[in-house]
Formats: sequence, C-alpha cells, structure tokens
Amino acid sequence: MKRKVINTSQAPAAIGPYSQAIVSDDLIFCAGQIPLDPSTGTLVKGSLKEETRRIIENLKAVLEAGRSNLHQVLRLDVYLTDLGLFHEVNAFLEEVFPSEPPARVTIGVSALPMGARIEMAAIARR
Repeated sequence: MKRKVINTSQAPAAIGPYSQAIVSDDLIFCAGQIPLDPSTGTLVKGSLKEETRRIIENLKAVLEAGRSNLHQVLRLDVYLTDLGLFHEVNAFLEEVFPSEPPARVTIGVSALPMGARIEMAAIARR
C-alpha cells in the first residue's frame, strides 16, 4: 500500500503536526478544514454560508492537489459547535452536492480550533 502526503499552497497550511491530506492507493483522506483564508491564515468571519463556502473551497484545493475533485467525495464529516445550524449547513451542501451527495456524519462539539463554528473533513477517491 502506497502512502503519499498531499500539500498545496491553495489551501491553509496545517496548524499542527498533520498533513493536509494523505493518499493511500486510490483514496484521499483530507484533514479537517476550518474556514481559514489560505493567503492569510486567518479565520473567515461572516455568515455560516460564507464560512462553509471557504471550507469547501479549501477541501476542493486539497482534493485537486491529490488529483481528485468534490464529485469524488465518498464521505463528508461535519463538526458544528451549534447543532442549531444543522439546517443552514444542509441547505448550502445541497447546492454543492445537488445529486448523489456523499455519505455524511454531523457531530456537535463543544469547541473547534481558533474559535471556528464549523469544521469539515472528507474522504474521496482519485
């Protein structure tokens, strides 16, 4: 089984000892993304839709660096500090994945890095 680290400047640099993604055979395991602007490393503040859009753009950049794309996402993990935002996240993700959406888990958490409200991680095929 081959293992390769994926790293791109088009997504935020890791804020800890982890890789943006790991490719193993034909799967890409993306690390969790919070809504960080890749050019500044600062948290995007705004509506939950704007924050979620930034996360999706970051995941897209990592996937493309690993020779994949959002259409290849098999599983999307969503972490929210307020599960009351669940329906708002659903509405946006319906725009991103209008047909054949990935399997998903949504988990309520007490806190996320840098005070973020939302984090997402993905597993995709190449």
